[in-house]
Amino acid sequence: MNVAKNLSIVLPAKDEAVNLAAHLTEIRSLYPDSELIVINDGSTDDTALIARDNGATVVDHPYSMGNGAAIKTGARMATRKYLLFMDADGQHQPADITKLMEALDQGYKMVIGARNPASHASKSRRAMNFVYNKIASMMTGFKILDLTSGFRIVEAKLFRQFLYLLPNSFSYPTTITMAFLRSGLPIKYIWIEAKKREGKSKIRHIHDGVRFFIIILKVGALFSPMRLFLPISGAIFLTGIGYYAFTYITQSRFTNMSAVLFLASLLIFLIGIIGEQISSLHYQVSQKEE
Repeated sequence: MNVAKNLSIVLPAKDEAVNLAAHLTEIRSLYPDSELIVINDGSTDDTALIARDNGATVVDHPYSMGNGAAIKTGARMATRKYLLFMDADGQHQPADITKLMEALDQGYKMVIGARNPASHASKSRRAMNFVYNKIASMMTGFKILDLTSGFRIVEAKLFRQFLYLLPNSFSYPTTITMAFLRSGLPIKYIWIEAKKREGKSKIRHIHDGVRFFIIILKVGALFSPMRLFLPISGAIFLTGIGYYAFTYITQSRFTNMSAVLFLASLLIFLIGIIGEQISSLHYQVSQKEE
């Protein structure tokens, strides 16, 4: 199977005029038969012009709608059997696309380029991604090497089934990875070396703490809510037991705080059960795979 001839390469781009020309030239030289699509996400520089001059099909967003929104636009516009998503800033090396295509030939439905830990720009980013990957691996039972990598190849029809789940933000890789794992679709990670980008990153460090919290919640909510809520419920319940024992020994009474802790534990447990049922409804679509 010649994946390259059936491949749509999608690059979301916002103000990437500095990096785009050389990046597209290399992609086109290595994969001349692939469809090349650039989603211009409200750029204020010459991103769209450069993309067109380098033979890419350009779709313009009237304003910046977010990385995830650009990915969804690209997935809808693509006409080939397979989708390859990569950054437009030159961090993902076009030569690595071949590695992903070879793994796809082995029967995987999605193959992800996992950035070597040394590739991350800062120690804080490296540590945060390590925590993402460990928590996601524990919750899924699958070794996740790079939960937030945007460099991946996937069967287009399967990817489009989950478009309604994807956010418009940078956290779309987390969502689609969890959706595939929950649906029992095989995925594979391939180690890659990400290059240092030129210019300023679109991700602001001040938001990384909030982003971390949202990603952890998303992992739990999308894959298995009970694995997230049950430990929290159990911890609060044990705290209530401990506090009740303390007040019973010291004051010989059952306090309002103990009651609040027990009720909170019960409510969180019930939320987990409801979340589990809601989560399962999202993945019934995968049973309709042709």
